[in-house]
Amino acid sequence: MLPDKDFLLKLAHTKMPYGKYKDRFLIDLPEHYVVWYHRKGFPKGQLGNMLTTVYELKVNGLEGLVRNIRDKYPK
Repeated sequence: MLPDKDFLLKLAHTKMPYGKYKDRFLIDLPEHYVVWYHRKGFPKGQLGNMLTTVYELKVNGLEGLVRNIRDKYPK
């Protein structure tokens, strides 16, 4: 199932709320960090859903799509 438009818009503008990469856009998190989270287990809830999507996008080299959404539809 593909994420819906509202989810992708929110993902494009969501920043990491805590930790070493606090305030960095989720799509701009380093790949090694997202892979580490994938191995450790993503948090529950919407943040976990977003990080799971970021993982899939990065693994498939598609993170540019979310950056384009962020640039085209600024908050």
